[in-house]
Amino acid sequence: MSRFLSSHWSASWPVLIVYAAVAGVHLAGLRRLLSADKSADSAAADRRATIREAAVFQGGLLLALLAIVSPIGYWSGVYIWVRALQGLTLAFVAPGLIVLGAPGPALARGLGRPVPRGTDPAGPPPWWLRWPVATVLAFNVIWVAWHLTALFDRVPSSRVATVAEHLLYLGAGTLFWLQLIGSRPWSPAAPPLRRAALLAGTVVVDTVLGMVLVFGASVIYPGYANAGHHVMTVLDDQQLAGAVLWMGMLPVVAVAAVAVLMRWLGDEESAAFSAADVERLLAQPDPAQRSSAWPSRPRFR
Repeated sequence: MSRFLSSHWSASWPVLIVYAAVAGVHLAGLRRLLSADKSADSAAADRRATIREAAVFQGGLLLALLAIVSPIGYWSGVYIWVRALQGLTLAFVAPGLIVLGAPGPALARGLGRPVPRGTDPAGPPPWWLRWPVATVLAFNVIWVAWHLTALFDRVPSSRVATVAEHLLYLGAGTLFWLQLIGSRPWSPAAPPLRRAALLAGTVVVDTVLGMVLVFGASVIYPGYANAGHHVMTVLDDQQLAGAVLWMGMLPVVAVAAVAVLMRWLGDEESAAFSAADVERLLAQPDPAQRSSAWPSRPRFR
């Protein structure tokens, strides 16, 4: 295990440069946001929330980096189960943290652009939130396609295929989580029940994929029949990878489901409160028809 963790670190300069650039712009924008709000005492809670979100974003960014340059990047070309762990990290975990980190305002301020406004309920949502069903469907197609034998066995021996897989996982995963949990200041366009259904459909797809690998009686990825499998057979490795895909996604989905459920309950409570207020206002008599506190004059017949 110590050899697994301490050896085969990759100094991929393009990846490190992109990571440093994005992290640096985000931190610079965060400093400007906090400096702009420093004089407002009432914004202390917002400042703390902004700092927490920034930490989550930086954590997701660092996790994506480690999935590529750490020994996981090397051993993913040797063991199928490590490749499954890397895929889950790049497609589900890291993009989820990036989206939860709400980097939009800080990145915009870091690039010298105006801070984006929130979703306008009266207007159309941003383009990346207009097609939730199509986006989730495309994500699942990408996720399954890279597990087909031709593409899966191609990645360890092709630098171009490796870069394409990593970019598609990160990009599609980020758009996927934008549809389901949103990222301040943007809210998902789909209602909570539809988002829950899309999340459940993704779980079904990943479960079927994991079951195919776990219960498969033949080797699906012969490209991994290398000398590194002196510890386990390729079939055992393949079945372990299916278990990683099957069970490894459950914690991520559970957290997302709780977030969607809490958002749904919050919206329902807000809607119920607003409806009660409207009914109470409608039940009040018209001020013009209220009786005066002064007695009226007696009428003469």
